[in-house]
Amino acid sequence: MADRSPSASGETILIVEDDRSLREGLAMNFGLRGYRVLTAADGDEGMRAVFDERPDLIILDIMLPGPSGLEILSELRARAERVPVLILSARDTTDNKIEGLETGADDYLSKPFELPELLARAEVMLRRQRAMVQAQPRLVVGDIEIDQAARRVTRAGEPVALSAKEFDLLRLLARSPGKPHTRESILDQIWGWDFSGTTRTVNNFILSLRQKLESDPANPRHILTVRQVGYKLEP
Repeated sequence: MADRSPSASGETILIVEDDRSLREGLAMNFGLRGYRVLTAADGDEGMRAVFDERPDLIILDIMLPGPSGLEILSELRARAERVPVLILSARDTTDNKIEGLETGADDYLSKPFELPELLARAEVMLRRQRAMVQAQPRLVVGDIEIDQAARRVTRAGEPVALSAKEFDLLRLLARSPGKPHTRESILDQIWGWDFSGTTRTVNNFILSLRQKLESDPANPRHILTVRQVGYKLEP
């Protein structure tokens, strides 16, 4: 996977395409427009990038070595991930397009295509995504406030520095305060389908969150253990 350029906009585009010349050409064009561009050449690499990198837009081929583009898309939507997806495929029948859109794609463009049209469609999707992110509410649990759009967390008004995975874990718990989440469910939703670690990873991240967010990490008030189940967040 290649990281092509820093982004002035702060937005990341992931291109999952096995045709090297097409992949690199798209990466160059989006990079010139100021986006951070990531690329993947097969389904396994694409699946990892989707969940590890959390891109703002995915351009996805269907026919890939390993998991297909539709398999990646299906897994993405099964986890309720809303990142916009533009399918780019040589399959150009109406049935192919319907299948892609029903699986969860936001747009479908057949190969061969005109580059200006692809760039314009991508920009429209990103504009919609920006508007959705800006409309996301802040989550407040006790004295912990989570700004989902800016990915910032404060406790009693003071900023708290969290890693990307720490933020995702806290947000998952905060979206349903009081609801227990199993360690296995947390591991699957935050670390992804092919993570080779164990549920001890979840325990370690919970410990880190407690150290950053609890007044007394040894006797937490907010991030609580549910015996024989997992964890929950309480006000």
